[in-house]
Amino acid sequence: MLHIDPFLTTYILALAFITGAAIGSFINCMAYRVVNNESILKGRSHCAVCDHTLGAIDLIPIFSYIFLRAKCRYCGEKVAPRYLLIEIITALLFVLIVYRFDVSFLTLIYIVLVCILLGLSLVDLEIYEIPDRFIIAGTVWWAVTIPFAEMNWIEYIKDGLIGGFAIGGGMLLIALLFDKLTGKESLGGGDIKLFFMTGLYLGPLLGIFNVMLSCILGIVLVVFMKQNRIPFGPAISAATLISILAGDNAIAWYLNLL
Repeated sequence: MLHIDPFLTTYILALAFITGAAIGSFINCMAYRVVNNESILKGRSHCAVCDHTLGAIDLIPIFSYIFLRAKCRYCGEKVAPRYLLIEIITALLFVLIVYRFDVSFLTLIYIVLVCILLGLSLVDLEIYEIPDRFIIAGTVWWAVTIPFAEMNWIEYIKDGLIGGFAIGGGMLLIALLFDKLTGKESLGGGDIKLFFMTGLYLGPLLGIFNVMLSCILGIVLVVFMKQNRIPFGPAISAATLISILAGDNAIAWYLNLL
């Protein structure tokens, strides 16, 4: 439908961008509260420095950051660029998913997954830990989608469980072997659980592609952050989203080379 009517396409993608930016703002807030052990559902947004409650003009996604020149309106403290970046990234991901999968239930599935992956990535970047609540949320959401799957629901369950247990279990065995041989921790428990959760959505073939791409992005993250220890969750999350958007085409291209 999106690729037939240019006006409708523009309207729906613009709506996806605006919605994504707004939800990106919420994800920023949620991650901050998880890191600082605050309630996600209670309390109004406030400045992290002066603790002043933020007004409506402070909370307009993207525009508030630009118009207020990246500063708190009350204490003048600089606002981290991360907040603007996440709003833009979420908006663009919403656009890409809607454009790729049209207006469909599959789009809804992946949009919710985007929110979960971005949230856990921000927390992992801050505290080097992926809270179980994100893994549980992603797993429960996958289970909720089973009755509405576009493919046969038995095949959907089988493909997901094989992907989850094969990828998650495989990474667990590799991590245990590597840890025993080197005496150092290779993958954290949260990373292994994340591979399991994303494997539910990707299945076995895309799950393997996701593992390889995660390792590549992890190396890039090591170089970018210039430190030996990195939060691996963001690399897995980015690889998962790339796998969803372009994994099938990448695998098909590679197989055509053989």
